[in-house]
Amino acid sequence: MEVLLGYLAAISTTIAFIPQAVKVYKTKHTKDISLGMFSLLNVGFILWLTYGFMIKSYPIIIANSVTMIFAIYILIIKIKQDVFSLKKN
Repeated sequence: MEVLLGYLAAISTTIAFIPQAVKVYKTKHTKDISLGMFSLLNVGFILWLTYGFMIKSYPIIIANSVTMIFAIYILIIKIKQDVFSLKKN
């Protein structure tokens, strides 16, 4: 039962990032996304992933690996837009 709950939680949190990643991909806009929040969120994913490996928990490892892909993509676009918009101004 615990493993099933872990997989359901993993699926829910991972799927939650897909609409934001798709929106950023389509619009290339991240103005309303907090750089600090997304940076800290990615640190959290790295820590969760490390923890998952330490306790050998596949739901934690899989969920945080996949979610990190979406979150890092958004973070990279956010950083590019913030840095390049500052240089243009």
